[in-house]
Amino acid sequence: MVGVVVRPTSTARQELGGELRRLRGERRAVDVATALGWSESKLSRIETAHTGISEADLDRLLTLYGVPIEQRARFRGLARRGRARVWWASYRSSVPDPYDEYLTLEAEAVRISEWETQIVPGLLQTDEYARAVIETGADIDDTAVIQRRLALRMERQKTPPGVPARNLRIVIDEGVLLRQIGGPDVQRRQLGRLIEASSRPGVELTVLPFEAGAHAGLSESFMVLEFATGSRNPVVHIEGLTGGLFRVKPEEIEVYQDAFDDLQERSLSVEDSRTAIAESRDRLAR
Repeated sequence: MVGVVVRPTSTARQELGGELRRLRGERRAVDVATALGWSESKLSRIETAHTGISEADLDRLLTLYGVPIEQRARFRGLARRGRARVWWASYRSSVPDPYDEYLTLEAEAVRISEWETQIVPGLLQTDEYARAVIETGADIDDTAVIQRRLALRMERQKTPPGVPARNLRIVIDEGVLLRQIGGPDVQRRQLGRLIEASSRPGVELTVLPFEAGAHAGLSESFMVLEFATGSRNPVVHIEGLTGGLFRVKPEEIEVYQDAFDDLQERSLSVEDSRTAIAESRDRLAR
């Protein structure tokens, strides 16, 4: 059993902590804690997302803040998710903190819009293609870590029981079809996987051809994660050599959403994209 590294934050805890701090307003932390019979440090740990909060404690706190019962469902949902043991807990020792945070967002997202310039997106990779990508990582030289990261990537592709499948909108650069990650045979089988994936319900996969010229996504690959209505605002994730970066400001999100719309508009149709992928695959079989 892989050891679990305990980490203090999750997006649900962070969001709940921020909301509770906002509700506290000008009240002094010591006064709130005293009114509830808590220590001041307990309130601080909740607000800074270093600990979760029970439903009973949450209700007492919301009552003190004057939040009507009919408006508490969202707070309870955040608290419940913040207390939950995430499915990837056993893999945490092999991934950096920013990636752990990304996994939390990915698990909660109902729609992911991804633009990729270099490789097939992780959610659509075969295991052999994923291994070739992971083995070239600048921060890995341990075989066991590589194996755990590979297993984690494959698990990410599964939809947990009782959870609706994510809606995926993916645009890949034509260069992704030509770059032979792992060699021609691995690349050929990976392209076959893309053809199969492009036919699944809820997956919209298109190819941006070289003929599209200059476009809004020239500088970087990125993804926009969107969540259930009323749960939280969209988040942009950008992968880097030393971990991921997140964009959360509404004006930043709008820039990336507009960029993705531009990329989709310039891409081949779903049918023509599938044909382009098949042609690249067939050339590798010759």
